[in-house]
Order: sequence, then C-alpha cells, then structure tokens
Amino acid sequence: MTPLRRYLSLYGALCRISIIQEMMFKVNFLLWIVVEGLWFALQLAFMGVLYEHTDSIGGWTKWEVILLSGASQFLMQLVSITFMSNLTNLSEMIRTGKLDFFLLLPVNARFLISTRKFEVGNVVNALMGLMVMGYALHRLRIEPSLLQWVGFMILCGAGFVVHYSMMFLLASIAFWTVRAQGIVWSYYNLFNIARLPDAAFPRGAFRAVFTFVVPMLLVSNVPVKLLTDRLGSPREMILLASMALGCFLVSEWIWRRAIRQYTSASS
Repeated sequence: MTPLRRYLSLYGALCRISIIQEMMFKVNFLLWIVVEGLWFALQLAFMGVLYEHTDSIGGWTKWEVILLSGASQFLMQLVSITFMSNLTNLSEMIRTGKLDFFLLLPVNARFLISTRKFEVGNVVNALMGLMVMGYALHRLRIEPSLLQWVGFMILCGAGFVVHYSMMFLLASIAFWTVRAQGIVWSYYNLFNIARLPDAAFPRGAFRAVFTFVVPMLLVSNVPVKLLTDRLGSPREMILLASMALGCFLVSEWIWRRAIRQYTSASS
C-alpha cells in the first residue's frame, strides 16, 4: 500500500468511528445542527438589517455580501468538521500524557492529532453555506464558469490550509504554556471578520494585520471575488497561495521544535 492510500484508509477509519460515536447520541447531534443553523440565520438577518440603511458596504451590494457570508460559513464549517475539536484538545493531551501514545504510533503524529475526530454534524452546516451561496448567485444573476468554480475550490483549499496552519501553530503553544484552548478558540471567533468585505475596512493597521498577520480578510474575500469577477489581477490569489504555504511551513517548524523539547507528562 502506498503512503497516500495508507493515510486515506486511516482517515476513512477515523471518520467511520466518529460517525458511530455521534450516532450514539442522536438528539445531541440534531440539536447541534439546529443551533449552528440558527446562528448562521442570525448572521444573515444581521446583514439584512444593515442593508435596510445602505445600498452598499465598501462597494459590495447586499447579495454580494450574503454570497461572502455563505462562503465564509462553508469554509468555517470545513474547519470545524476536520480539526477544530482535535486542535483544541491538544493541550489536554499534553497535560495528561496521552500525547505520548500518539508519538509512539507508526503514523505521522501531526496527521493523527489533527484528524482523529470527524465532526459529522458540521457537514450539514457546510451545505447550508453552499445553498446560501447558490441562492445569492441566483439573485445576482451570476453564472460562474467551470473554471471559476475550480478556481474557487482551489482558493478555498488555500484558505483552509491557512486556518489549519494558524490554529495548529496556536495549539502548539500548549507545549510551553500547558493550556492553550482559549487561544485557539479566540482565533476561531475571529472568523466573523471574514463575513465582511475587505473594502469595508479602511486602509491602516487593522486591515494590514487581518490581511498579512492573521489573514482573515483574504481567505473568504479572494474566492468570492473570483466568482463575481472582482479580481482585477491575480495578485490576491498569489498572495493567498503564498500565505498558505508560509503558514504551513511556520507551523511545521514550531511543531518540530515543540516535539524536540517535549519531555512527556511522566518525566
């Protein structure tokens, strides 16, 4: 078996186990979907209220911003599906010594730590984001080409890597601070910034920080700009791809450094 097939097979097994565990508590599973759905609906309602008083925000119309909100919801739920709960639990694994068992397994430890639990309930909420996007495109009378959709998914993949790398980096701080759940959740809460167009923020320190340091304004805005023909040049796409690569390499460097100085909970 090739390494790729081996890891895909392992991830499939982890997903099956997660689904079985979720189905043991069906009411909790359904309530989580409802709560997340209501939260997303409130976000859309808030946008509706804003546009009762203005025709555009930073040059973006109501349905363009709703399209952006749908894309942000889709990306945020992908993050939750795959690794959110896993990374917030890393500090607890370090504190209790459970991390030792993952490091001893004949599998890449970072892969296993990041993917051991699959949040199946968030799949429905990710589909909600896609449905909102589809309706917003219909209202805008925009029919993206196949090439635009392919580019959109590639850019979403780059944004996904950015979020994963940033959250893994923050979770790795637990090797020095023992507890880091609050830091990871704080980053997750910043996702709300991505629901607004970058043009709505004046040029300055705030916009620079959330573009180049914590790239929230890039990860949702750039894919949606591609669908709506708002990209004047490929510069923003190149920037997003570069940020994805850079964030991943930095997170890997921090991870390797943290593992080298890790002495386990029992030593």
